[in-house]
Amino acid sequence: MKPIVFDNFSAFSKMLGKELPIGDWYSVTQQMINDFANATLDKQWIHVDEKRAAKESPFKSTVAHGFMSVSMISNILAETFTIKSVKMGLNYGLNKVRFPNPVPVNSKLRMLTTVKEIEKIANNGIKVTFSCTIEIKGQEKPACVAEFLAALFE
Repeated sequence: MKPIVFDNFSAFSKMLGKELPIGDWYSVTQQMINDFANATLDKQWIHVDEKRAAKESPFKSTVAHGFMSVSMISNILAETFTIKSVKMGLNYGLNKVRFPNPVPVNSKLRMLTTVKEIEKIANNGIKVTFSCTIEIKGQEKPACVAEFLAALFE
């Protein structure tokens, strides 16, 4: 998937209320889950113990951390659009996050995104609220639904 490119904030503002391009599917591997567990110190067996998860988990496999899904949002967004004039971007926060469906290892995910709000902020910046839904291939319910906020500066 090729990202949509905007010259500046004015051009990007035309996306208000519209969907950004849908990203490519990516696989959630056990290595990714283990790396996230090591980085966050959340090594609960449901995430990292493949044998125990196969026997005891209702999902019959390990599952990714919910916060792993949400932590991928900024990177997935960066793959869907670019604003040429942006010198710096920061994760600003989250208004709402839900994890309606677990993400079993080797699932394929992609994100649907709508630009919900654009607000001018200090230092020649904008705060963008994105409505994000991370889909799991073959599943009706998404892995994650979130309002993600980013601060972008020209």
